[in-house]
Amino acid sequence: MAKHYDIAVIGAGAAGMMCAAVAAQRGRRVVLLDHATRLAEKIRISGGGRCNFTNIGAGPANFLSQNPHFCRSALSRYTAQDFLALVKKHRIAWHEKHKGQLFCDDSSERIIQMLRAECDAGDVSWRMPCKVGAIEKTEAGFLVSAEGGDIACDGLVIATGGLSIPKIGATDLGYRIAKQFDLQIVEPRPGLVPLTFDGPSWEAFVPLAGIALEVEVSTGGSGKGKGKAQRGHFREDLLFTHRGLSGPAILQISSYWQPGTPIVLDLLPEMDVAEELIAMKTTVRKQLGNVLVQWLPARLADGLLVANGFAPDARLADMADAKLRKLGDAINRWAIVPTGSEGYKKAEVTLGGVDTRELSQQTMMANKVPGLYFIGETVDVTGWLGGYNFQWAWASGHAAGSSV
Repeated sequence: MAKHYDIAVIGAGAAGMMCAAVAAQRGRRVVLLDHATRLAEKIRISGGGRCNFTNIGAGPANFLSQNPHFCRSALSRYTAQDFLALVKKHRIAWHEKHKGQLFCDDSSERIIQMLRAECDAGDVSWRMPCKVGAIEKTEAGFLVSAEGGDIACDGLVIATGGLSIPKIGATDLGYRIAKQFDLQIVEPRPGLVPLTFDGPSWEAFVPLAGIALEVEVSTGGSGKGKGKAQRGHFREDLLFTHRGLSGPAILQISSYWQPGTPIVLDLLPEMDVAEELIAMKTTVRKQLGNVLVQWLPARLADGLLVANGFAPDARLADMADAKLRKLGDAINRWAIVPTGSEGYKKAEVTLGGVDTRELSQQTMMANKVPGLYFIGETVDVTGWLGGYNFQWAWASGHAAGSSV
């Protein structure tokens, strides 16, 4: 005989625990299942171990989706301030970093303990580690085949996350369940991920690994591709790596980047380099390389000059204005086409997922499968770097937990 619960939540991560806690504290009988041996590993490793648990400015504009207005309802009904109130209730010390990012003073373990305590306050039952097998729709609800015995439930919530960071247990279970019930999937791909480059055009930049600087980066806006015309533009730190580019600027723009298209970097966003160089020609008797190192790291200045056909020891005064404008473009509007990314192993999130047009924006329930809900990273809603994806987990989990 299957054990009966009002609600079964598959996936004990950020969204799953939030949903289970909210539903259980409404008096629902809830069981939470997860295949992992350690609870909420993605929360544990986030923010360098201090969990960037939300962003005080989180709003719909900070999220990508083929249906960009979908997230508005859940985000407006459970805000960053609401989650911060929960953090304060549990007396977790926190601090704000730049651009509204909120972190634990101590360890991300505090957020995990808080969510566990909220689940315990509603007497949530735990099955962990527990592998989930077949799922059937019944007249009364659902029958879930699981280790430790089958589970019958009236409502079923899928909070299994995406494909990013497979070494901590990411799987495609949520997508398989969606397909089983004939729900459309927006093709998943890595997001918030370093970009890679190879070939002769990148050779001059391979030795620059370790160099970091603040840049402006943009991509997109062409209107081409399956509804993916969103333009991304960020001002953040860039990091050169042995295989390409990383740092917050690249992680942010990677979610907007489409394979085969360029990203555009402004390495000196405070300055029109061409105009500055042309103005200096008559008064400065320096080599080009010595001029650029006033503004850029020396290795980067030399690499850019060589890659664009300039001799670092050429005298600024001897350069034609047209050549200096070419150099200015190479610094202020450096357009490069990545050959790929570091993939799911380095991606912080998964773009795509269950198509939001299949779900109610108020409750997260599948429109054509009453009682079946999808929340968190499983859904085609992806936030920027900086606490936004956790806020979507809390908001979507709260929306489902309030109605299931």
